[in-house]
Amino acid sequence: MVNEQMVNKVKCLIIGSGPAGYTAAIYASRANLAPVLIEGPQLGGQLTTTTEVENFPGYPDGIDPFTMMDDMRRQAERFGTTFVSGIVTKVDFSVSPKKVIVEDEIEYEADAVIIATGASAKYLGIESERTYRGRGVSACATCDGFFYRKKTVAVVGGGDTACEEANYLAGLCEKVYMIVRKPYLRASEIMQQRVLNNPKIEVLFEHNTLQLTGENKVQGADLIFRKGEPDEAFKHIDIDGFFLAIGHHPNTDLFKDYIARDAEGYIITKDNTTQCYKCQMSNDKYQKIPGVFAAGDCADPHYRQAIVAAGSGAKAAIEADKYIKSL
Repeated sequence: MVNEQMVNKVKCLIIGSGPAGYTAAIYASRANLAPVLIEGPQLGGQLTTTTEVENFPGYPDGIDPFTMMDDMRRQAERFGTTFVSGIVTKVDFSVSPKKVIVEDEIEYEADAVIIATGASAKYLGIESERTYRGRGVSACATCDGFFYRKKTVAVVGGGDTACEEANYLAGLCEKVYMIVRKPYLRASEIMQQRVLNNPKIEVLFEHNTLQLTGENKVQGADLIFRKGEPDEAFKHIDIDGFFLAIGHHPNTDLFKDYIARDAEGYIITKDNTTQCYKCQMSNDKYQKIPGVFAAGDCADPHYRQAIVAAGSGAKAAIEADKYIKSL
């Protein structure tokens, strides 16, 4: 039970510490909203799982993701953002002001809440995947593909995303393996043809990854063909990079009783804004939930780029400021 003495009243509360959350904090603090940002367990968000950021404007020589996110955090702090370490365990968006509870102990009442909880890449769950994360294992070809120019890489997955990633990497790399556990691709017909007709891409159907190998970085992968079948066989491939393309899971389950989400869990926002809808529909139309906004990958199933997340964070803060001033 929340201690009543621990209730804090704030104008703007931001949940999440990735590019969207920190950018929202910069804009909100410069608007004199004195925002409070709940940082969560992974400072910097999913961006910090990559090795170097080269496609964010303002860093012509590239930058370490931890340094970049620390720069954003210090910029927000400079203008008056308060940071709170902890995990949000409960929310109540049915009331105004909105209620947000951290670690089942500290309650915040906020005029406006910006959800910037991001999305987590789905991994295979093998031990070596964690061992080589940031050292050859990536969940974003657009982010990290540049580091594998003229090298050999593997992409895991058989859907549209995997095909898109494989085609993108084929434009940079010497060779691309696609590791597909089924005997067919699940992607749309046009994406299948682009993959199958690309001479740089070799599709390994009915293969599963057993482990990644290499000294200090990914140098190969051990696969198994038709696992459990009479013709089961082992295969090793030499690779320099291993890209996961089996989907993402938006970190939005906490809000499912209040916020409208799509079938995959991404938050649905109004038109080209960051305004959230209620999860219940009335007369087959979504109703907005005043004072709640979503920014970044938790509401973006398409781009999943730091620069796009940062832009949506700015939008959310501007819209939150307008809403608070209307109260």
